[in-house]
Amino acid sequence: MNRCDTLINNITKIDMNEQEKEIQEELDATNGNQAATSEETVEQESEATEPTEEEEKDPLEAAQETIADLNDKYLRKCAEFENYRRRSIKEKAELVLNGGEKVITKILPVIDDMERAIDNGKKTDDVDTLREGMELIYKKFLKILEDQGVKPIDAVNQDFNVDFHEAIAMVPGVGDDMKGKVIDCTQTGYTLNDKVIRFAKVAVGQ
Repeated sequence: MNRCDTLINNITKIDMNEQEKEIQEELDATNGNQAATSEETVEQESEATEPTEEEEKDPLEAAQETIADLNDKYLRKCAEFENYRRRSIKEKAELVLNGGEKVITKILPVIDDMERAIDNGKKTDDVDTLREGMELIYKKFLKILEDQGVKPIDAVNQDFNVDFHEAIAMVPGVGDDMKGKVIDCTQTGYTLNDKVIRFAKVAVGQ
């Protein structure tokens, strides 16, 4: 073998060694990736097999928690309703006791006028002046009642109506045109917001 052949053989061995080295490195890398993939697969399978918190919870315990929550809501609603009931009773009681406060406040000026009229009556003998003062007070009082929905019932010369009138006497011989009509009213009747609160006491033609 000459020198050239020896050199060629050495170069060939070097190339083969390098190729074997590269192949071995590729095999090692492949094995490493497979090992890592196997570890990840094992971890995922382990995680998949681990039970969740919801799956671990005892059904009886979950039912007891639900019952406790519903019971708490029920007690809160009962307390709210009881407070509402007590407040309603208090408001109704106050309305019964003080419901007429507005009307009474309106009437108080009429009482003031009557007191002044009484004082003036002690200082004068002028009957016409006293009568005029009483009429003014009377009209003022009727106006206050009317503002509160109170109105007098028309009676005299009206057809007798059992819905508004109460007959206390029958008057014969009044003529055909006055039969069944109110001849006289002995006590004025009143309505409150169109509801009769006192019937008019009347005498009716017969």
